[in-house]
Amino acid sequence: MTAAAPHAGPETVKSPPGPTGSPSAPPGNHHLRRALTRALPVSPALVLLVLFLAGPIAYCAYIAFTDLQLTGQAESSFVGFENFRRAFQDEAFLNAVWLTLVFTVLSSLVGQNTLGLALAALMQRASKPVRTLVGGIVITAWVLPEVVAGFLLYAFFRREGTLNAILDWLHLPSQNWLFTLPILAVSFANVWRGTAFSMLVYSAALNEIPKEITEAAEVDGASGWRRMWHITLPMIRRSIGTNLMLNTLQTLSVFGLIWVMTRGGPGGKSQTLPLFMYEQAFQNSLIGYGTAVALLLLLVGSAFSLVYMRLLRTEV
Repeated sequence: MTAAAPHAGPETVKSPPGPTGSPSAPPGNHHLRRALTRALPVSPALVLLVLFLAGPIAYCAYIAFTDLQLTGQAESSFVGFENFRRAFQDEAFLNAVWLTLVFTVLSSLVGQNTLGLALAALMQRASKPVRTLVGGIVITAWVLPEVVAGFLLYAFFRREGTLNAILDWLHLPSQNWLFTLPILAVSFANVWRGTAFSMLVYSAALNEIPKEITEAAEVDGASGWRRMWHITLPMIRRSIGTNLMLNTLQTLSVFGLIWVMTRGGPGGKSQTLPLFMYEQAFQNSLIGYGTAVALLLLLVGSAFSLVYMRLLRTEV
């Protein structure tokens, strides 16, 4: 009889060879290669963002902690949070913060948003000639350069301007609007110029609402206001959030319109944060202080963006 073969040790299971006959690569290296391959097409855009966006913001953040000036200084020194403490102790800065909030709420959150939605809703039921005429007028105001729009509204609100001429013709009291109510005048100017964007956003959103839903609500006896409140607004909620975010960020950075109309006056009554920053940095030559104000303005815009992004993440 043939002797039994000795008991062999545990068999070693070999992994199947890879496509080229070599053992397969570790899973970690495979995922890393896939991530690098996917990131390769966007790498040029990422480099441009770092060079022209993240880089300047980082440099401005550094300048905000120095006492850099345009004149009378050989070199700058690091002063820590001194510029920020100075800002919050400056009554002119606090006044600029308040006027910036008033300007943003009046002209963006209330003015452009509400008027844009109203125009979009009315144009849904208007005839084609009316839609063409109204849309052309509103969009023309939007595409005008900011400086040109500022001069037009300055001519409208000045003491001898168009508004007072109309009031005199109606035998109503007139006044120097740019002196007595400058923040309201520039807010109206921003509404006049920027409403077209909100109108276009809401027109596109309203066109996406199925007509069967509004027709069914109308058959059930729902009034126009009830249909707007219970059907239209909830269905365009995400468009409202997007429009508010974009309008707010644009309004926070408005400079040329106010500068042309009032230059922040009289007595700082229309001096928002962009104008205050420009005055400190380039008229008073305090680059470090002006950059600190700009950084605070950036933080305000970021806070608004976080709120709106939170709203946008909520499902309709």
